[in-house]
Amino acid sequence: MTISVVIADDQAVVRAGFRTILEHEPDLEVIGAASDGDDAVRLAERLRPDVVLMDVRMPGTDGIAATRRLAGPAVAEPIDVIVVTTFDLDEYVFAALRAGASGFLLKDIEPDDLVAAVRTVAGGGGLVAPEMTRALIAEFARTNPTTPRPMPALTARESQTLLLVARGLSNVEIANRMSVSESTVKTHVGNLLTKLGCRDRVQAVVYAYEHRVVLPGD
Repeated sequence: MTISVVIADDQAVVRAGFRTILEHEPDLEVIGAASDGDDAVRLAERLRPDVVLMDVRMPGTDGIAATRRLAGPAVAEPIDVIVVTTFDLDEYVFAALRAGASGFLLKDIEPDDLVAAVRTVAGGGGLVAPEMTRALIAEFARTNPTTPRPMPALTARESQTLLLVARGLSNVEIANRMSVSESTVKTHVGNLLTKLGCRDRVQAVVYAYEHRVVLPGD
């Protein structure tokens, strides 16, 4: 199946570059491009793409507000958004975690990694650029004190899975650590997301930090 993408960035050269990379792949199709947040929201709501690549800093409505309108907790039918930023610790990216973004990438990402990221998010996964993961989530947890909702009861295996997901391990790595099959890990992760009310792994990682399952610097 073809994965449809909308690109939102105020720089024409970035929009053109991403389009060239994505449309080189037979299973990816760029169906629209926007230069500001308001246009991005209108375009995405009309075209219903599988994924939106959303720049953080744009004129008018910025990428964070636009992400919240497309993927926030109040959205009945959210659209998957990958936030793209120039800086690995851009303060605006922290807010995007709460806005519902399914992934975060740096603009200097390698073409193959960009393609893989779009496919991952379109397939229901969440991701953060490896160079951003620990610092981003830890800083988010440190600078955003919250009173989290009560944590539901988890089985011992689910609790262990959440801890390992929060530490950034892949399903294969978790399977090796727990001495179980990868399909079993996928089942544990799916059960976790349902119980925690999280859409994807990114939100599960944030949840784990908010509930002190892991701590900044752990």
